[in-house]
This record gives sequence, structure tokens and C-alpha cells, in this order.
Amino acid sequence: MRCQWTRPSKLALCAALVWGGASLSAETPLHGLGDPHLSLIPRSDDERARVADATALPRDFATSEPYEALPAGAGTVPVRRDDRGFAQPATNLPEARLMEFTLGDALFQKLWTSSPSSTLASDGLGPLYNARSCEACHVRDGRGHAPEGPGDTAVSMFLRVSVPADPGDEMPAIADWIATAPDPVYGEQLQDIATVGHPAEYRLDVSYEEIEVPLAGGETASLRKPTYRATDLGYGPLGEGAMLSPRVAPQMIGLGLLEAIPVEDILANADPEDADGDGISGRPAIVWSREHDRAMLGRFGWKGGEPTVREQSASAFAGDIGIATPLRPELWGDCTEAQRACRRAPHGGDMDGFEISAEAFDTVVYYTANLGVPARRDIDDPQVLSGKQVFHDSGCASCHRPKFVTARLEDRPEHSFQLIWPHTDLLLHDMGEGLADHRPEGRATGREWKTPPLWGIGLTERISGHTTFLHDGRARSLLEAILWHGGEAQAARDAVVSLAPAARADLIRYLESL
Repeated sequence: MRCQWTRPSKLALCAALVWGGASLSAETPLHGLGDPHLSLIPRSDDERARVADATALPRDFATSEPYEALPAGAGTVPVRRDDRGFAQPATNLPEARLMEFTLGDALFQKLWTSSPSSTLASDGLGPLYNARSCEACHVRDGRGHAPEGPGDTAVSMFLRVSVPADPGDEMPAIADWIATAPDPVYGEQLQDIATVGHPAEYRLDVSYEEIEVPLAGGETASLRKPTYRATDLGYGPLGEGAMLSPRVAPQMIGLGLLEAIPVEDILANADPEDADGDGISGRPAIVWSREHDRAMLGRFGWKGGEPTVREQSASAFAGDIGIATPLRPELWGDCTEAQRACRRAPHGGDMDGFEISAEAFDTVVYYTANLGVPARRDIDDPQVLSGKQVFHDSGCASCHRPKFVTARLEDRPEHSFQLIWPHTDLLLHDMGEGLADHRPEGRATGREWKTPPLWGIGLTERISGHTTFLHDGRARSLLEAILWHGGEAQAARDAVVSLAPAARADLIRYLESL
């Protein structure tokens, strides 16, 4: 069955009918590396065959594929002409829960204040922090950017920090885990803002070196190679061997759907020893869940450091804003024992001991898990179709895998059994020396990064007001982002360099349609 309507709402309805399938009945906990909170309905043999057929890579590029206009399945939202395109609730959210989404949006934008404050429901900020709200980093739910020069804000970017640790120290029972520890004074990340009476931890300084890259057909591109410095340190020197890694706030759309991809489907694409000889050696990020006290697949963060939307949200509240949640109850945020004044400062703990109530925290999590992904544009445009073939022929789809079908979830029907097009494998890949941060995280090495999803990437300028990409925003265009690829992606990058200018333009046009 192929949907022929052109309006996203009608297409979403058609996809829901096609992929809705049988009713959800039996409850089976998700085992292995998945979230045990999700009630997974096993797939039948017939469904597995349907999924394999639906997610197969295309062979014909003369026309678009069925449902390609619906990157988020039945949850796909219409494309807006303004800059609020990433702030829409998924189309298939139950009407009874739209108010919860709206409240979550308000909490996402909420400006937190320092304690003590007359606004008891809003105090608890810091004392050390990077932003006063979630929205301040994820502006309009889009991606952040690096400071462009002196005086430009670094509010949507920060530096993670860690120091080498003794491999004999207590570690999770996870193979290939690399022993690191938070900086003994500065903690897990550097905060460049502080409440009154406390010095900020640092000031982020960024400088760039321009590197010219020749391209086939007589064209050239210029890459900017960044150097990051933590200056004006407020609490003395960093720990011995301190490793810094810049991180830009990623876009927020489609997170609940990424969480709903079956673990086994992600692991099926892993090839750590490159057994098939294609040069791609994706590895799963395996992390220790604070909530479930067990090893789980890491899906969120630039190196896959968090297993669920809930844990990612809790870590952001703690590190970025200094707000205590049920999963991260430290009232002082990322302040270490060495920062005694910070730990002794007034806090905004409520009767349960948190600075955001469990109910409010769950509402924020619901909001972030259900932001809709906008519909594709121009999927049958000849240049887009040509660029799609270039994308596949160049090897980009080896890591940026276009399609998955989410699990059957009894407790999350809006995410259940949807054909989605995130263009990621959610695996770690060695991206070469050019992108290396030389800071391991869990089992991810200093050269490895998790493949980021590409859905919505063509709307970056409209939503975020810029066109900068990669984990640190160094790339000023999609072409620059491709040219920074190395390691396992070196062959794909070189293939793009060797393209005729028209084919290279077609590839960028395809990416802009995502």
C-alpha cells in the first residue's frame, strides 16, 4: 500500500493505518540492554518480514519510497514557515495528553532563579550553571552554536571535563570501559555562570584556523579548525591530565522515537571487527543506568552517554542548570566537595528534597520525548532524488541508516510500530583525528562519536538562525560537516570530494530536504 495524499496530516493517517497493525495485548518486559519500563510486544514472523522489507535500502532512485515524506511515521508534523517548526507536538499524541505537552513546553522555557526566592516553585538555580532554562540552550528546540567571536555568548555550548582514573577503581561491569573520573575540583562539566556570591568556573575561549580543501571540478572549500581554551579558571587549575570536550546543544525532535527503536535492530548493524570488510566498524555505546542500576544501550548525547530520555533530561538539569531531580537529587548540581561554599549555598529543595517535583520532571520528559519531526520536502524533486543516490553510492547510508521500525509498545502507543527515517544507526564510530576530542566517555574512545540523526537538518537555518553543525559547531555548512569526516567515514568523505560539482550540489540538496 502506498499513500498518495500530499497533506502531512492525511499521510500520517495513512501511515498509521498501514503500520498500526494488530491490537496490543500481551505484555513482555524488554530484556537485555533496553529500558525495562517499556512494555514490548514481540514481533511475529510476518511482522519481522514486513519490517525487513520496509527498512531495506533502496535500489531504484527514479522516484521516492513509500512513506518517505513521513520521517516520524504517524507522528510527523507539517512544515511551518516560521521558526517554531521543531516545537510542535507529534501529530498522533492522544488528545488527553496535549495539555501535558503544553505544560512541559512551559517548564522547558521556564527561567529558574537562585535560592532563596519568593518564587518557591522556580528557585534552586545553580549555584554554578550554564543556562537558566532548557530553552536557553535548545533555542526553539533546535541546535546550539559555538561562539563566533569576542562578546558572542557560549550559552548553548560548554566543555565536558574528566581526568584519567585508575582502572582498578570501581567501574561498571561493561566490556571495554575506559576508566575516567570527574575533575576533582570542577566536576563533570565546566559552568561559565554562577549565582551572586560565587565565582563562575571559567570562560570559554575559541579560536579558529582556516584550512583550504580542494574539491573536484575546480571548486574549493574552507574548514575552520577550532582550538578551545578554558580561561579565567575560578577555582584554581584543572586536575592533572584533564581532558576537555566541547559540546553544542543538539536539536530535540524525535527523541521518544529513537528510544523506541528495538535494541536488537540497533545491535544488528554493529560490526566492531569489520567482519564484512566495508571499513565501517560501528560499536554500541553501553552505559550504566542510574535509574535501573544495570547496563543499557546508550542512545543520547554526542557519545551515547545516556540510555533514556529521562536520564538525559536529569543529567541536563543537574549539569546545565543545577536543578535537583528524582534521578539526580544533588541539590548543588555539579559542585564538587572541593567547592564547599557552593555545596553549602541555599537550595530550592521541596518537601521531597528535589528542586523540580517528580510530577513536573515527568512532564518535561514527556514534552522532550514527543516533539514532532517535520515532514520531508521535495522528495520527488529530480535533484533531491539524484542527491539521494549520491548519498547511498558514496557510503553515507552505512552509518546514517535511513529507516527503522519502532518496537510495539503497549504503554507508548504514539511511538509504537512506526516506520521512521532518522538517518542514524545510533552506534559509535571512529571519526578520525580531525574530529577527535581525545576524551574517552564510557567505552567510547577519544576518536569515537555516535552517529547523529539527520532528520530536520535541512531546517536548521529556519529554526536556529544559523547553519553550523557537528558536536562543536565548527562546520558552517553541510558540505563542511562532510569534509570533516575521517576514520571510518574517510572513504565516504573522499567520494564526496571526488564528485563532479553538480553531483555534490545534488547531495547537499538531498540533505536539505531531510
